Amino acid sequence: MIQTIITGQVLSSPIHNREAKTMGKITYVSLEGDETIHEQFEEGLAQANRLLGKTHPLYIGGREAYAGEVFSVTSPIDRHLTIGTFQRAGAGLAGAAIDAADAAFGKWSSRPWEERTVIIEEAADRLEHSLYLLAALITLESGKPRGEAIAEVGEAIELFRYNARIMWERNGFVTPMPANTPEQPHTSVMRPYGTWAVISPFNFPLMLAAGAASSALMTGNTVVLKPTSATPLTAIHLYHALAAGVPDGVINLITGPGEPFGDVIVGSPKVAGIAFTGSRAVGMRLKREFTASQPYPKPVVLEMGSKNPCIVTAHADIEKAAEGVARGAFGATGQKCSATSRVYVHESVFDAFAGALTRHVQDLPVGDPRLRETFMGPLIDEQAAGRFRASVDEVRRAGGTILCGGDFVRGGILDEGYYPQATVVTGIPDSHRLMKEELFVPFLILAPYATLAEALERANNTEYGLTAGIFTENPAEADEFFEQIRFGVCYANRRGGATTGGWPGAQSFGGWKASGATGKGVGGPYYLLSYMHEQARTRL
Repeated sequence: MIQTIITGQVLSSPIHNREAKTMGKITYVSLEGDETIHEQFEEGLAQANRLLGKTHPLYIGGREAYAGEVFSVTSPIDRHLTIGTFQRAGAGLAGAAIDAADAAFGKWSSRPWEERTVIIEEAADRLEHSLYLLAALITLESGKPRGEAIAEVGEAIELFRYNARIMWERNGFVTPMPANTPEQPHTSVMRPYGTWAVISPFNFPLMLAAGAASSALMTGNTVVLKPTSATPLTAIHLYHALAAGVPDGVINLITGPGEPFGDVIVGSPKVAGIAFTGSRAVGMRLKREFTASQPYPKPVVLEMGSKNPCIVTAHADIEKAAEGVARGAFGATGQKCSATSRVYVHESVFDAFAGALTRHVQDLPVGDPRLRETFMGPLIDEQAAGRFRASVDEVRRAGGTILCGGDFVRGGILDEGYYPQATVVTGIPDSHRLMKEELFVPFLILAPYATLAEALERANNTEYGLTAGIFTENPAEADEFFEQIRFGVCYANRRGGATTGGWPGAQSFGGWKASGATGKGVGGPYYLLSYMHEQARTRL
């Protein structure tokens, strides 16, 4: 049973006393047997269906805006199901949104941090009120099964509330500093930068947009939000939840192709920072061009995926490891930056683990994500389907072995989308592209190893560094893993997902090396600092 709201600590502010609230952790597993949650999701789905097919504006300076061109979005569940029609904003409207955010910055940043924090807490209340509608929209837009969609909304709500708790605990990041004499009091104050461009992806259409946008707003910045063109409707609902509590222009929303927007933001002197989640190629291009175009260094918050390893030692609980790897690799149809993609298995248990994993994988239900029994839904689009096909073909050309999967599931509505089988392969050398590049499809590679030192070296042999896991009942092996692995989010023996499951206030989520740019994870105690810079004050 999920406890959606529990009473927490009382947080004091100069404005009023406010009782903290927190979401219970929602996972796919925790939905099993809870009829109330399924009933509420069905109600949310009925609400969401009534919203489909409409035309949606942009939001600039608190007003609706329209472009000369539009584009339609269809559901990956069924390509004949139209999500809606959206504005194809070009450079002019992107520039107008930046101007509106820049004009609003002065008044918003001068509001007391306590007021801004309460406003974001109230936005969390609005999200919670619409939890099941938002989850249904996520399912319809991205094809994410209901369990993961509900968990995503819960994660966004908890992130808002966790960040609020951090603001209260840290006194808005206003810190008295030691003084040389009583007559020389010093203070460190973290201050906002200005206008941030927030660019979000399709796979977490609420959480990844909400995390960056709300953090920037809470710390006194203004925002221009640009969601991916695959999932704009969820972002529009997020915009309304945030905009209801802030002055016009503090948050603005642009839809349309990414390239014109990217060109405008990297060249605009009014943009103070960029928060981007997506591919490494696009993230690195934005960082290079923004750095080259601006008159001085400005912050860029990047999350750029990974190639996440898991190690299964000779001392692992094989059934636990098989379940954890299956859930970590194939949750959200493998379309997670934290998805398990490489598994190094000790040679003494390789066959036993491969057999147990195959049994778990073959039992994962693939189908329409609107149905309660579905674990894996469709890929987002034809391009993703092409990557899946190409990866399977490369296994055969490389002389590898497909242990299970390797094709699409067909029949009925499944013919109207791209529904892949969960695929497990072996026999791929470490030097092969499939072992190095993020694929973002349900495709998992197993490889045997002889010693833990070898497994750790091979796991670390990547330019990425987001999530990693190990399964072992030997505490010394787990300790060595945590000491030697070069990834930002690490798990030992996580049955619910070998490399997945970050939650605000529990496991902060941020990558090393090519997976991230700040070293401060979302949902952790330091993330808000990414959106502020320090001002030292001495008052005589």
